[in-house]
Amino acid sequence: METRSERAETTLTAIVGAALDMAVTEGLESISIGEVAKRLGLSKSGVFSRVGSREQLQVAVLLEFDRRFLQTVFLPAMSEARGLPRLQAVMRRWLAWASDVDRHKTCLYTAGAFEYDDREGPVREHLLDGVLRWRATLRRTVLQAVEMGHLRADLDAEQMVFEMDALFTIVARPWRAGRADPLFHTHAHQVAGPLA
Repeated sequence: METRSERAETTLTAIVGAALDMAVTEGLESISIGEVAKRLGLSKSGVFSRVGSREQLQVAVLLEFDRRFLQTVFLPAMSEARGLPRLQAVMRRWLAWASDVDRHKTCLYTAGAFEYDDREGPVREHLLDGVLRWRATLRRTVLQAVEMGHLRADLDAEQMVFEMDALFTIVARPWRAGRADPLFHTHAHQVAGPLA
């Protein structure tokens, strides 16, 4: 028999999941307590009592997005050998994430950066934190490839991370606008070169 705290946790998970679905298809600003309640058949007060404010729900969505992104893109790549094999696996999984036509969803880091670039507050701070943590993770992975001798010793890791992030932003933009490039995979793999 499910306890009250287990039911509360299950409900909270459903609330954050519904809000995440809204955010990745319509943007973080689309999230509303009322719409989440409607989608789940809950009262607005029931949603509010579990998440607090709309802003707190947006932050919870970003934390869940971060968890799923790392589970899908980065953690599976950790099974590859250190160095270039791991970096290539990260790039393959990252490009697959960005170009998954069936998801019709976007990266909250990329879309959120545009959506919140001129706003202050906790949502923007969490977005920026997620982006900076991801870039630091990429930088460590690039530096491991340098240490293993798979990439040039004089490689500018920051520049490489910048270029990888730029590629991802370029890939995400057409999907966000609903105008997917039919030659996406060809273009992305040409730009990514030996990394993808």
